[in-house]
Amino acid sequence: MKSIQLLTFIFFIFNFTIAQHSVPFASRNNAIELSIANTSTVAATNVVVEITSTPQWLRMSNNKYKIENIKDGETHVAQFTFSVDKSAPVNKPEQMIFTISNSDGQKWIKTLSLQVSPPAEFELFQNYPNPFNPTTTIGYQLPTASNITLKVFDAIGREVATIDEGVKEAGYHEVNWNAMTASSGMYIYQLTWKNEKGEQKYYRKKMLVMK
Repeated sequence: MKSIQLLTFIFFIFNFTIAQHSVPFASRNNAIELSIANTSTVAATNVVVEITSTPQWLRMSNNKYKIENIKDGETHVAQFTFSVDKSAPVNKPEQMIFTISNSDGQKWIKTLSLQVSPPAEFELFQNYPNPFNPTTTIGYQLPTASNITLKVFDAIGREVATIDEGVKEAGYHEVNWNAMTASSGMYIYQLTWKNEKGEQKYYRKKMLVMK
């Protein structure tokens, strides 16, 4: 597990600009540090920083941060950690909204725009469950929009099924295969990637049908 210092920004009261940041694909233990500066001449008490809206693909470890007292002229840092679900759409900005309130009933809003960067590389994942009967799920990730074909072969190389094909966006994809009509035994699933230049790459893994 790697902790990444991902976002750092300063929130000054009455400064409500929207900040935009990119986050790594399928990353974990990312940190947001929200610095709250009390620019008034009196102490701010019972300050609550709460996340009131997040993209569905964010997995927050904490949604609320309480500060008992911020003296005038002082700054306090509220930290939030989160992970990015691998199913998150890439390069599509979505908003995250913070609400800051104090004991006087005053409220301020801070909006952060997040977008997920594409995966760094192609990857074909092990199917699950495995062994299986009769249905399994196969996942793969693409760093760019790509023309792909996902096929299943038996142990001696005969093609059994084409379970996914076409141009797919960058990001994570899943497809199910139903082996209802297949016999028990070892099978190979192959992801073929083809780019605009006609270059091809192949990724293969084994799976086991057990009836």
